[in-house]
Amino acid sequence: MEHVFTKENFEQEVLHAAQPVLVDFWAPWCGPCRMLGPVVARVADEAQGRWKVGKVNVDEQPELASQFGIMSIPTVMVFKDGKLQAQAVGVQSQQQLEHMLESAR
Repeated sequence: MEHVFTKENFEQEVLHAAQPVLVDFWAPWCGPCRMLGPVVARVADEAQGRWKVGKVNVDEQPELASQFGIMSIPTVMVFKDGKLQAQAVGVQSQQQLEHMLESAR
C-alpha cells in the first residue's frame, strides 16, 4: 500500500518509521512520474512489512519539496532512522528501487 506523505505527517510517517521508507516526489503533470508510478506501486505491494512506500505531490507539498532540495521529478529518496540513505532522479526499475531499500535495512 502506498501512503500519501504531507508536511503534517512526514515526520511521523517517514522520519520516525521503524523500517526504511521510500518517498516518491512527483506531480500529476509529469510524464516520467506517471511512468514511475506503477513501478512504485509494485514495490509498495511487495513490501510485506519490510519497508514503507509513499508519495509526495510536489505541487501540493511545496514546503517538503523545498526542504529536500527537489529540483527535478521524479525523485525518489530512501530514509532510515530519520536519515536520507539513498536518492535517485528519473525513472528507476523495480529492482533499482528495491536495492535502494534493501541497502538501507
